[in-house]
Parts: sequence; structure tokens; C-alpha cells
Amino acid sequence: MADLPEGEAVPADGSLPDPDVSKGFSAYVHIPFCAVRCGYCDFNTYTNLDFGPGASVSGFPDSLRREIALSQHVLRVRGSAPLLRTVFFGGGTPTMMNPAQLAGILRTLHASFGIAPGAEITTEANPESVTRESLRELAHAGFTRISFGMQSAVPHVLHTLERRHTPGQVTAAVHWARECGLDVSVDLIYGTPGESAADWETSVQAAIALGPDHISAYALTVEPGTAMGAKVRRGELRMPDPDEQAERYEQASRILEGAGYRWYEISNWAQPGHECRHNLAYWHNENWWGYGPGAHSHINGTRFWNVKHPLAYARALDRGRTPAAAREILNLTEREEEAVMLGIRLRDGIAIPAWADKRAVAALIADGLVDASRALRGRLVLTLRGRLLADAVTRALMP
Repeated sequence: MADLPEGEAVPADGSLPDPDVSKGFSAYVHIPFCAVRCGYCDFNTYTNLDFGPGASVSGFPDSLRREIALSQHVLRVRGSAPLLRTVFFGGGTPTMMNPAQLAGILRTLHASFGIAPGAEITTEANPESVTRESLRELAHAGFTRISFGMQSAVPHVLHTLERRHTPGQVTAAVHWARECGLDVSVDLIYGTPGESAADWETSVQAAIALGPDHISAYALTVEPGTAMGAKVRRGELRMPDPDEQAERYEQASRILEGAGYRWYEISNWAQPGHECRHNLAYWHNENWWGYGPGAHSHINGTRFWNVKHPLAYARALDRGRTPAAAREILNLTEREEEAVMLGIRLRDGIAIPAWADKRAVAALIADGLVDASRALRGRLVLTLRGRLLADAVTRALMP
């Protein structure tokens, strides 16, 4: 599991320099529990379902309610207009908790902040962790969208990734979600050791055949502390090849756009009007509060992150203290640079920053990394090649 970043101490009450969220904000809820830990996973997840009071599947909602109450105090919210524009339950596997528990957390958020009419309310889920009835209960509770971890439609690739579901379970889960009126997103992973170009096309075409509103495709990253990382170190698996991954990305983009899915962020494609509004809040550097162990937040230029272990998280809240481990207060220059780093990933790109070196911009155009015609009109928009080298584009723009 990746370490938390370093930062300055957070006041015990969690107070912020600028807590104003009167224009609205988003909520991320991290559910840290999983049935098994996939070999490639480096997220803050745990297969132990009971770490003690407030840190078990049954008691965890109480800890979340304490953090929601703390955030209501920190943000100085007192019965104002509905503030939450998006809510996203991630993990882990949120559907390790039953629908009544998830619905209860959603009700607490609604009672504390109000949920705006038409808000997008998403939960992630593994295909094997849902039933027709559980999805019906989630839809009835107010969830509008579900994101399934499909990863692949090829059995040997799923085996290498140590996923538990079968391709047929994905098909059934998507069908049930559609019956309940939920918008559907599916996640794919490319670059798995042993995955061929034909395997990857099979997975992309299978995802399209499900008819989801949204498809995400992420390059496999092998992290040192994972089971897959250990297998690579022992020579049992080979590291993903960056050139092959670039080819897979181009392959996916071509197939998805040919099927009517439009890219709107480097790793995300959607049917028009079905872009994930919660993720766009991140890319637009808007305000959100992340609830749960290891969750990160951003409120008006202050970034803070919670302790990672569920029991440490629960104990802090039980003592009436913030569970935040540390924070970073960005100055104006850092905020401008972060807006570039995030915004450049989007389909509409960014206005050329006033501080950008004109020679650097010219070099990006000459290298085919940004659209030349848009750049002449004052906007930097990544080309397909630029999307593959987005980090290099960001570095070139930085002072």
C-alpha cells in the first residue's frame, strides 16, 4: 500500500483556513473492505472485516457518521440550500456493506448537507458482490449510477489479475442495474502480463456490447508492495511494456470512439451527457470532502488526508478528534500549477497560462502533443499522442 504524503499537522478539531462551501461541494466515501485482495491492488483496502469497535463492516457506518458530523461543524453548515452535487462511494468494495447500510450513510449526508436535485450518486461494485435485489434497494435509496470493476472479458487475464468474477457475472450485473434504472460504468485494465492485442480487443468489444453509459480504461501499474509486484520480482510475471500499453490505449480509443463513446478525460470515455460528474469535480479542482480511512479532501486550496488504518480512523473520531493525518495549504502559484496539471487531462484542455514559456508551447505544438489550431486560439488541448505523454506536457509547461 502506498504511503500517505507528508504534510503539516492538522488542528485537532479539523478546522480549515477557508471552509466556505456555500457554492456546493462533493462527497467521496471510502469503504475499505474487500472479500479478497486482487494481486495488482495498491489501494487502501482490507480483507479483515472486523478490526474492532467502529472498524468492522457492521460498526463502520457509525465512524463515518462521526466524520460527517465533524465535517458539518468544520464547514459551518447550518441548514443552508442543498450543497452536495455528487456523492461517490469507492473502495475497497462498497457493496461489501449491505444496501441498508449504504442507504443509511447517504441519508446522513442528505440530512447534514442536503443533496441537490439531480445529483449524481455513484457506488463502485464488483460484479459478484451484487444481486438484482441489492441493486433495486440501492436505486430505491437514491443511488443513480454504478461503476463495475470489469477489468477484462478474457478468463486468463482475469486469472492473472486475481479477479473473482467471470465475464458472465458482469453481463448479469449490468442487466440488473439497467432494470433498476441505474446509469452504468465499467472499468477496464490494459497491459496485463500475457494479454495480447486480440485479448484486449475482445475485452473492449465485450464492454461496448454491454451498452454502458461510461467506460474507463486504465494502464496496469505494478506496485512494489503488491502480490503481483512480488511475482514480477521473482520472474514469474513480466513487467507491462510501456510501448505495448501505448498501443493498447490507442486501440481502445479507436474502438470506443468508433462505437460512439467520446473521450472526455485521458482514461475515460462516455456516451454524450453521461460523463462522470464526480470525477470531473476532481479534474476541475473543485471542493470535495473524502470520508473514511485514507480518503483525501480538497477545500479551497487546502488538501488533507485521513489516517489509513480503519481502527486508527475509528479511534480518532471516537475521541472527538479529526481523523486527518496531515494537510497541505497551497499558495496561489501552487494552485495555478495544479489547475494546469489536472485540467490538461480534459477534452477541452486549458487556457494557455499567462506564465507559460512561449518556446515551450511552440515545442509542444511542433512535437504534435497539443492541437496546433486550438493553441493559436489560446487553448492547449492534447492530441492522441499528447494524451499518452500528458505528464511530459505538464512538466514542459511548469515554470
